[in-house]
Amino acid sequence: MPRMYTRTGDKGETGLFSGERVPKNSIRVEAYGTVDELSSWIGYVRTLVQDEHIGKVLEGVQRDLFLVSADLATQATEEKPKKAVRVTEEMVKNLEEEIDRLDAELPQLPTFIFPIGTQAAAALHIVRTVARRAERRTVALAKQEDLNQQLVPYLNRLSSLLYVFARVINKRSGVDETKWSLRTD
Repeated sequence: MPRMYTRTGDKGETGLFSGERVPKNSIRVEAYGTVDELSSWIGYVRTLVQDEHIGKVLEGVQRDLFLVSADLATQATEEKPKKAVRVTEEMVKNLEEEIDRLDAELPQLPTFIFPIGTQAAAALHIVRTVARRAERRTVALAKQEDLNQQLVPYLNRLSSLLYVFARVINKRSGVDETKWSLRTD
């Protein structure tokens, strides 16, 4: 029976899908590690979400995030071209369609809202911030290396989708949004 540990990372390096060894604190590992964290949080949120449709979309997002991680964990070099595991423009468009469909049932917001509401909505707001962090890490990597140009748009749309999900869940649960306003007292 194979062991759960390999000892190959004991010196602070990890292997990429493309075969290179990189430090575990590299921007690339930070990027796909944050995507892994994001997927874990989405798994948690799925245990809280009662809406069947939103749950199914979140399941699909978790599947997509494995592709995002694989894409980020594959370094393109002239000797080893990027493998076929890629985030696609169609994946980005699918998120946009879902955002547009659900956003149509929400009132427009004249201001920011606090990340609160039902337990599922509050958890979705946490997940949204992790998606934004994954996006920032990916942007930092893209400043240093050539990346699939669909990675940043996918993560950007995903954070928007998670925000819309939080608002929709609160609305469908009859929970009013708490709007932010500048205190002047």
